[in-house]
Amino acid sequence: MNKVLKEILSTGLYLLAVLIITFLLITFVGQRTEVIGNSMQPTLNDKDNLIVDKLSYRLRDPERFDIIVFPFVYKESTYYIKRIIGLPGETIQIMEDGSIYINGELLEESYGMEIIKENLRGRAKDPITLGEDEYFVMGDNRNNSSDSRVAEVGNIKRDQIIGRAWMRVWPFKDMEMIRHK
Repeated sequence: MNKVLKEILSTGLYLLAVLIITFLLITFVGQRTEVIGNSMQPTLNDKDNLIVDKLSYRLRDPERFDIIVFPFVYKESTYYIKRIIGLPGETIQIMEDGSIYINGELLEESYGMEIIKENLRGRAKDPITLGEDEYFVMGDNRNNSSDSRVAEVGNIKRDQIIGRAWMRVWPFKDMEMIRHK
């Protein structure tokens, strides 16, 4: 009987340790998220499953072109995946021809799906100066993305960022590390 009790206790402690380690990993290191929609095409596709790195930004600040995950404040359990375009303290403006300027200089980029249509410049048709903890984010599919150009999303505060897209794990044929630049 003592042997059985020890085995049950040992197994129980093992399962408890596994649960605690899993909780810590999901809370502080990484989590899985699914891309819903086409706003990040051609970089990410609808139904792609990603692993989000939640640890990097505890050690360093987000950088321009990082693909980040953050909650949509108006709908619980809804997360957005977008690319950082503007960094704290910068001024962003989208011109009539769809070009993006940061602090008066043209942003050189190669991942955007298309030129931004004039009527989709949103609030960035006028200069937007970011606060010391704010980021301006956009989807790569510029004409099909709800991002910092619309007031419902707006500028993203540093403490809203959950993490950085790290790896695509599904579909298996497209499994790869996420390229941010």
